[in-house]
Amino acid sequence: MYLIGIDVGGMSIKGGAVTTDGKIVYKTAIPTTEKYTEQYSISEDIRKVIDAVLEGANITLSEVKGIGIGQPGSIDSKNGIIRYSNNISLERVPVVAELKRYFDVPVFINNDANCAALGEYVFGAGKGYNDIIFVTLGTGVGTGFIIDGKLFEGRECAGTEGGHMQIDISPEAQPCSCGRKGCWEAYASATALMRQTKAVMDKNPDSLMHKFAKEEGKVSGKTAFLAAKAGDKAGQSVVDTYIGYITSGLVNLVNIFCPDAILIGGGISYEKEYLTNPIQKAINEDRFGAKFNPKVEIKTASLKNDAGILGAAALAL
Repeated sequence: MYLIGIDVGGMSIKGGAVTTDGKIVYKTAIPTTEKYTEQYSISEDIRKVIDAVLEGANITLSEVKGIGIGQPGSIDSKNGIIRYSNNISLERVPVVAELKRYFDVPVFINNDANCAALGEYVFGAGKGYNDIIFVTLGTGVGTGFIIDGKLFEGRECAGTEGGHMQIDISPEAQPCSCGRKGCWEAYASATALMRQTKAVMDKNPDSLMHKFAKEEGKVSGKTAFLAAKAGDKAGQSVVDTYIGYITSGLVNLVNIFCPDAILIGGGISYEKEYLTNPIQKAINEDRFGAKFNPKVEIKTASLKNDAGILGAAALAL
């Protein structure tokens, strides 16, 4: 039997056929439609991906145990509804009911970061822990929580939006796509890092960041890190400030939950120890009761780009 995992993101909808022990046998993706309407629901694109996965993996629906979907935003997991998504503009979409018209197997949906947390817990770097927090640094900042070995969702799956805790209440606080100002997401996402990088590049025309951005053809989440590793002071200042923003939110989460480990995912996590070592040091020093309370491990997630697919598939286990 197989599981199908669907990972909905701001840029693409990925899908994969997964064995029950976590091996992806086939995966594919299509671009996310720029604007969905009532006439063209996101369910239509998800259906296309599921059909492509079945065909590409050469399996039939009778061989599928269930379909899981990881979707950004506030999700009613019990009733299978996307209540609200800010990075992909969606409101009150009954995805599970729409898909059940085409696929006569169990279909599940949950927040994408919740799914990624579950995937890491079942198949990845979260194995062996009882309590973990998963943080993904991408278009936004997503958080997922495994508490006492179970996925924590908050009442009616409306909680665990750690990216939208406020870390800046000043008048100059950065606007967030959710409509508020000063959210952690507005400072610690990869999107925020690119904005911060461009601002420092404008003030430092001799910075190596210009060289690396030109080589890559754009300013990306890697630009400042590449420059910093090459000894560029301006690049290092961007990295230090950005890591400070990440740590600010993580210390808050540690003070509330004190998990065994925090797993960091998303493209920024590819910086590995260059990212996690300063965060670990700051957590060790800045958390409440740092000298007396148990240590919290800071690690990079292991499933990388497959975390969303595997986590969504894990919903169907």
